[in-house]
Amino acid sequence: MLELTLEGLTKKYGSKTAVNGFSYTMTRGVYGLLGANGSGKTTLLRMICGILEATEGTVCCGGMEIGKMGAEYRRILGYLPQNFGYYPEFTAKRFLMYLAALKALPRGEAEARSEELLGLVELTSVKNKKIKTFSGGMIRRLGIAQALLNDPELLVLDEPTTGLDPKERIRFRNIISSLSKNRIIILSTHIVPDVEYIADEILLMREGKLLAAGDIGNMLETVRGKVWECIVKPEDTETYQARFRVSNLRNTDSGVRLRIVSDFCPVENARPGDPDLEDVYLYYFSEAGN
Repeated sequence: MLELTLEGLTKKYGSKTAVNGFSYTMTRGVYGLLGANGSGKTTLLRMICGILEATEGTVCCGGMEIGKMGAEYRRILGYLPQNFGYYPEFTAKRFLMYLAALKALPRGEAEARSEELLGLVELTSVKNKKIKTFSGGMIRRLGIAQALLNDPELLVLDEPTTGLDPKERIRFRNIISSLSKNRIIILSTHIVPDVEYIADEILLMREGKLLAAGDIGNMLETVRGKVWECIVKPEDTETYQARFRVSNLRNTDSGVRLRIVSDFCPVENARPGDPDLEDVYLYYFSEAGN
């Protein structure tokens, strides 16, 4: 069974620590890496991909440090960076064939694989159009296709749905879910719904550290009893927003309905609510009133 082990991973840039002692072991499935912008997610992924050298700690795949694996590690790795680079004058098909050549795939295999992946990401009908004519969602789907050219066992996706509309995000999530059976997929994002429906495990990262980890059920249990719903007077709304983490606000005929994440009951008439992953995110990553 494929196993990726991160042990004490640390990356420093002078006096700044971007990743701080990150340790975790992953096997097959989807791992949702959640954290605010600037939490160190991209730096962590770049170390996992061997693009950045760790200041301290190791990344091991199947018990061997990735630096010692060389081409063998690159063979099993697929990577979609946050800023996916492409040649705008290339067609989608030509772009995949070009990258397949760089990965040393035989031409016949590259042809078949490119056609298969264009079908998977629903770009077959536009495969001969130039990439510069594509929408943001189409480009991200092409990015997935290029990351899968070598049929990787480890797929690393950095903020893959940023800038996509809801329909494209749903389509993207469905593609990722369909790929997860025989791979380790690491999906980094700050958009909670992108991992809530498809991740087998959630990893919360803040200020370079692993804050908490577990499956959805376990993560929800960490904030059970800390989610409250109440109705307040409209004129009191700003006061509650300043004092508490308010995850939802809705005007009703009887007042303003607030959903509050708090360690204690925020108001006398508040009742406990069932937590969701957005409540978990808010609890760990947002200060009251922010």
